[in-house]
Amino acid sequence: MDILIFIIAMAALIYGADFIIEQSEKIALHYNISSFVIGATLVALGTSLPEMAVSMSASMKGSADIAVANVIGSTIFNISLVLGVVFLIAKKINPTRDLFAKDSAWSLFPILAFILMGLDGKINFVDGILFLILMIAYLMFLISDNAIEEIDEDIVKEKFAWGKTALLLVIGFVFVVAGADFAINSASNIAKSFGVSEWIIGLFLIAFGTSLPELTISVKSALNNNTDLAIGNIIGSNVANFTMVLGVSSLINPLNIDFQANFFDIAAAFIATLMLVFITANKLYNKSAGLALMVILALVVQNSLA
Repeated sequence: MDILIFIIAMAALIYGADFIIEQSEKIALHYNISSFVIGATLVALGTSLPEMAVSMSASMKGSADIAVANVIGSTIFNISLVLGVVFLIAKKINPTRDLFAKDSAWSLFPILAFILMGLDGKINFVDGILFLILMIAYLMFLISDNAIEEIDEDIVKEKFAWGKTALLLVIGFVFVVAGADFAINSASNIAKSFGVSEWIIGLFLIAFGTSLPELTISVKSALNNNTDLAIGNIIGSNVANFTMVLGVSSLINPLNIDFQANFFDIAAAFIATLMLVFITANKLYNKSAGLALMVILALVVQNSLA
């Protein structure tokens, strides 16, 4: 029963986040806010709503392992699975943007900050503030660099109606909040019934579920030969996951981190990030890079099952 509840809760999370992103874009467009500002804020942060809702709920319930593992797992899935799939299915990958010079370093800063801040075994209130400052710096960089994201043309063409928009926003927030709450409760029960740690549940079940929006957007972009958006989406999501998700969660309650017990998974997230930087630096946008990224995911799965 808990597994069914978990699946329904994750679906509610994803659909709720989608409602919020779409309706927020409509409001911004109605008030003539530029598509760039919408993309740099709403779209970039919107795909991280499921992770934030889950980690905040876990922090409130004192389940720090789920809150942190969700971010670590999402980073691994976003790079190894999502980008791996993108590199494997895209017909041609030739980004027009210099992703190494302008973007990839931003994927390194947050995880380095996480490792340094967590050396004392805890991400505390002050660390959370610093994470949020880093998120603000990233958004300011996007604005100054004119890194425009695409907005769905169908949304632009739709007639704006406050009543419908407000209703769907409320539904979206209810889905996200309720979904996160049920996901945490059912995940904890699943962990207990199978004798699996909350860290493993957060690292795989929850992280995979909350990475589905990124997977959907990136695969769709790759099939449309818009690989700039696909790769940029992953970098932006990973920045938001560490800075916004961990930042807000640590403001609620300090997050304890057992580096010794979870060294392999944290190291895997760091290595995956380094590989992303290496790939963008050398423009290795090919199927070989995709397979190499998939190997990281396979190693993490093997280590967890061992």
